[in-house]
Amino acid sequence: MKKNLLFVIFIIFTISASINSYASYKGHEENLGREGPPPAGPYKLGYKELERAIKTEKKGKIKKAKIKYEKALEYFLKANAENPANADIFNYLGICNAKLGLNENAEIYYLLGLELDNQHKGIKFNLGAFYLSQKRIKDSKEILNSLKDCGCEEYETLKMLVNK
Repeated sequence: MKKNLLFVIFIIFTISASINSYASYKGHEENLGREGPPPAGPYKLGYKELERAIKTEKKGKIKKAKIKYEKALEYFLKANAENPANADIFNYLGICNAKLGLNENAEIYYLLGLELDNQHKGIKFNLGAFYLSQKRIKDSKEILNSLKDCGCEEYETLKMLVNK
């Protein structure tokens, strides 16, 4: 009887060890070639590329900056496909398009972002600055007026730009 009981325990232990070994192997198989955290998504990659583009542009390297803006735009388009109701993504799409001279697209993205979040100070600031660059002073002043009560940096900066 003891032999049978020991044999059953041995069999259970062996099967359990085999299952655990297979499960750990299976988990390892799914992660082959990738150590560390999962790769960044298109939103984060787009944001990083946009930061690089702005820094490059400030250094006066316009052609290199344009390439970076194009790459950022691609990432943000992918991010928008994954998450189409994100005002921040529309803001960044507007920035990239404006920097690339795609002015109609830039305005559309800014306005879409404001439809999602009418209080988004970043979009309002960028749209106001965009209108200034397009010599649309009246539209820029309307945006400035919508920021008037926020007591925010965006209002002060846009006010300074409008009053130049």
